[in-house]
Amino acid sequence: MFNDIGPLELVTLVVLAVLVFGPEKLPKMIQDVTRTIRKIREFSESAKADIREELGPEFKDFEFEDLNPKTFIRKQLDNDELGLKEIRNGFDLKKEMAEVTDAVHSRDTDSSSSSSPSPSSSSASSGGSIDMTKKPEQSDPDERPPFDADAT
Repeated sequence: MFNDIGPLELVTLVVLAVLVFGPEKLPKMIQDVTRTIRKIREFSESAKADIREELGPEFKDFEFEDLNPKTFIRKQLDNDELGLKEIRNGFDLKKEMAEVTDAVHSRDTDSSSSSSPSPSSSSASSGGSIDMTKKPEQSDPDERPPFDADAT
């Protein structure tokens, strides 16, 4: 319940409790709080037992934590009946990303090449692409520049 409270925060809470309730009333307040928490836990456990009893024997191993969507999905994905672990382990993300990058840059992908192409092979395979670092050649004054409808 209090897993995320550090030592400094705990000392601050104790000092604040002593200042607010005083040293005389503090033990009685702690007893009242612990008694209330105990009653809430007992009520919760009895409610869970009543629900399990009402559901019947086919739900005897029912856990209320399974109602949390994250827990349910994690439990179903860990179940190996569907073979999801084999599918998940079958992907090589680096290779897939390299293939997508090569496809975007219109490079030919070789199944025998490594996932990171060397600089000499990338410059040789980009022979048909336009070099944006060079200045365009002077064209005729009557010739219109190319128009890209998607760019405007």
